[in-house]
Amino acid sequence: PSVSAGARRPCTLPWATVARAYGRFKLPISEARQMRLLSALDPLAVGTTSPLPEKHPVSERLFWGDQEPLSKIRFVSLAYHEQMVSSCHFCVEDTKILSGSYDCTVKLWDAVDGVVIRNFEPGPRAPVLECSITADSKRIIAASYDKTVRAWDLETGKLLWKIKHDNFIVSCKLSPDGKYVVSALDVDFGICIMDAVNATTVSHVKDLHKRSVTACCFDHDSQKVASVSSDRTIKIWDVMSQATLLTITKAHTNSISNCCFTFSGHFLCTSSWDKTLKIWDVHTGEFRNRGACVTLMQGHEGSVSSCHFARDASFLVSGGFDKTVAIWDVGEGCRKFSLKGHSDWVMDVAISNSKKWILSASKDKTMRLWNIEEIDQIPLVIEYKKAKGLKVTQCEGCDRPFSIYESDTSVETFTKCVFCRMDARHSSADVASTSLEREDSLANGDSKCKDD
Repeated sequence: PSVSAGARRPCTLPWATVARAYGRFKLPISEARQMRLLSALDPLAVGTTSPLPEKHPVSERLFWGDQEPLSKIRFVSLAYHEQMVSSCHFCVEDTKILSGSYDCTVKLWDAVDGVVIRNFEPGPRAPVLECSITADSKRIIAASYDKTVRAWDLETGKLLWKIKHDNFIVSCKLSPDGKYVVSALDVDFGICIMDAVNATTVSHVKDLHKRSVTACCFDHDSQKVASVSSDRTIKIWDVMSQATLLTITKAHTNSISNCCFTFSGHFLCTSSWDKTLKIWDVHTGEFRNRGACVTLMQGHEGSVSSCHFARDASFLVSGGFDKTVAIWDVGEGCRKFSLKGHSDWVMDVAISNSKKWILSASKDKTMRLWNIEEIDQIPLVIEYKKAKGLKVTQCEGCDRPFSIYESDTSVETFTKCVFCRMDARHSSADVASTSLEREDSLANGDSKCKDD
């Protein structure tokens, strides 16, 4: 049809302009998908059946330890932080929980009710990297990105002292006896040990490592400090003599992220970005020459961020960037179970003294309190042990429960855990070296007698 002279022609735009305009105003994929679903629904059609969304075939991938549909492990989600939770601890006989977060707060929680009891004030003005607590649950400390370390009284919430370092603090721990505070410093590549009462410096060790220190911790006797670094080395520092007792180079194939001692102080666990954990014997001198260790692999699909021993070292817990918490059977060096549910990286883990609860802190702004009291009765764990040919027995040396392979014919493996076996190997090596020294001394004595 013909168009009158007064009528206006429709304006046509170039396709490039239309595409740019659509790119600016188009909905995200998730919202567009939701709009398509809602448009198919008729709110007035009460008696009719709503059309189901179109299903697309997805490749199924099975994860061992997917507790939500299979294992039914009870957990409580603690979600009062506004940013990533960087640190978590049990305290006050497992009745309270301590947490530090990137929302610049340090909180005390009731472990039973899951409510916040106290925000420690005055708080840091920057994200909290790590918090720590004494073994008697009387004092806590927290290190933050504003280069400060603060100490509070746990019961009253009173600020005891505050100090500021010249460099960034990447890790901070209180000694179990409450006498010392160790801080890992970024630029100095070293550690700073302070008096926990008056915050005076006891020792400041620079260039202990060749790169930034990533974590540090005290042994249970508060006499030794372990430090790990992105240079892949482990250092054991003596607090009294202020000297390095042990250096392990090339401990991992990538940066070491964290470390923790067993309650006895004989063994140290390190976690790494190479997706593995390693247990090192740091008690015997013979180890320094051999460098033997137990390697825990195939537990995480990404970097391992944290690790924590149970009080009796019967099992170990680790957190990873694959959003999971792994429970390890230390006796046989295999993963016992995997806890899933966090929607982002797991930054820290802790175990209650009763061994009934595991605490995990995540980048998803939450903590999870997992009840593992009946973990060995879970059908998935039972089936896994049967498939692996594992059974639980008790160590004759230390009374720890540990798993062994039923097909194993070694008498020592049936009766002793990995810790006692490692101690036995080192003891026999020490006896052999001592006997050789005695033989040499006797030989030297005989030669002297002949000369006389």
